[in-house]
This record gives sequence, C-alpha cells and structure tokens, in this order.
Amino acid sequence: MKTTSRTFLLDANVFIQAKNSYYALALCPRFWASLKGSHEAGHLYSIDHIKRELLLGKDDLASWAEQTLSPSFFHSTTDAAVMSQYRDIMTWVQDNTQFFDSAKSEFATAADGWLVAYAKAKGHVVVTHEQLRPEAKNRVLIPNVCKEFGVDYTDTFQMLKSLGVRFVWDAAP
Repeated sequence: MKTTSRTFLLDANVFIQAKNSYYALALCPRFWASLKGSHEAGHLYSIDHIKRELLLGKDDLASWAEQTLSPSFFHSTTDAAVMSQYRDIMTWVQDNTQFFDSAKSEFATAADGWLVAYAKAKGHVVVTHEQLRPEAKNRVLIPNVCKEFGVDYTDTFQMLKSLGVRFVWDAAP
C-alpha cells in the first residue's frame, strides 16, 4: 500500500548498486518489478541522462532497462524549466571555491546535475545512495546540490517504504 504522493526520480546508483549486490536481477526480481510497477502507477521515473549511463554498462542491467522499461520511464531533460535549473546548478558548482577543479569537471560530464535540475523543475524527490557531506571537495555530491537548491532527496530503502513496497519470500521449488 502506497503511503506517499511524492514522485521519485532515480539516480543511476540506485539501479547499479541494487544489481551488484542486495537486489541482483536473479536474486530479487520483485525489486525490479516494483520499479516498473511504481512507474506505471505514476510514482517513479528517471531521466534520459541516467538511461545513457545505464546503457553504457552493456550488461544485464542495460538489457533490463532497454527491454523492460517503457520509454516513458526516462524523461527528457530538454524542457526549458529543466535547462534553466541546470544552468543555475552548473553556475553554482563552477563558482563554488570549495570544490576541486577535477570535481567540477566530473560533475559537468555526469548526469547528476541534470537529475537535480529535473527534480527541482518538476518538484520530484531524488533517490540516490550518495550521502550529504557538506565538507566534500573532491566530489560534487547530489545531496549537497539538493540541499543548496531546496530539492528533497532520499535513499532506495526510504523510497520503497514510502511507496509501501514489500518483498515476500518465495520458497525455492
């Protein structure tokens, strides 16, 4: 039973860490079904830049994303409001003397800025495994950017809880 009306926007690390560990595709297919089902119910999405990152893996996750998720799962970031937010975020990152130049360069080429910009423009909650570290210098972290721009963020487990997702044990045959 869903317990929230919020819409969640997934970072690539939600997919990648789940696939590589606790929710491996063959181990916990209901996790992956819950992502698809939550999307179909209108509560969960990601963006085109995240899809590109997932497809670069050329692995089971890339195949799953390409073959299982509908095109509507990954929203386009070409919307004028999203682009405006992205410009503001990139200006803040580039002008921020806290971050090393290498961190700024990495952030400029990643999907992270687009993810926060989309969430800000559309009022969504970013879902990431990154943690808030206000002192970070060598990496521009999603929660740090979210905090600066007033964007809510959470992790996979809190998102699942908010959506009322439950995984029920199936006895192996």
